Order: sequence, then structure tokens, then C-alpha cells
Amino acid sequence: MPAKRKSGQPLIGAALLKETNRCIRAARSYWAAHNNRACRGERAKALALYRSLSATEREKIPQVLRVWLRYRSEKYFGPDRTPPAQKPG
Repeated sequence: MPAKRKSGQPLIGAALLKETNRCIRAARSYWAAHNNRACRGERAKALALYRSLSATEREKIPQVLRVWLRYRSEKYFGPDRTPPAQKPG
């Protein structure tokens, strides 16, 4: 597990691209391991970062990751899907 960022400064440039790639890859690995709760969290972070990128920066994200984030994950975790059950407590 990578170390968490300590600074409260927003990411820009190459650091933003690197963090976006990391989040998408982490979400894909959680999804492959059938860990849906963790996948949803990483996917939400990845989408927020991805939406903050410009069009030219989005092209720098590998196509496999972009396709998974925009289409494949939407199929399983999109708004039209049943939300996760709440734990009793």
C-alpha cells in the first residue's frame, strides 16, 4: 500500500497524472479481488482526479485505464446500479 500524501497542497502536472493512474490501478486491483467496497472508494477518488484533468492530460492516461474507469467500472458501479447495503448497527 503506498504511503498517504501528507501535504494539503493540490496536485498539479505530472504528480496529478501519477496519482490518477495509481488510483485507477488500485481500483482495478480491488475489483479483480472482489473487494467492492474498497473499489468504490478508489474509483470515486480516481474519477474526481480524472475529471480535474485537462483534455491533453487525459490523453496521457493509458487507454486501458481510461476505458476501465469510464466504461467498465460504470457498468458495475454506476448510478443505475443497486447501491451497497448498509451494515446494521
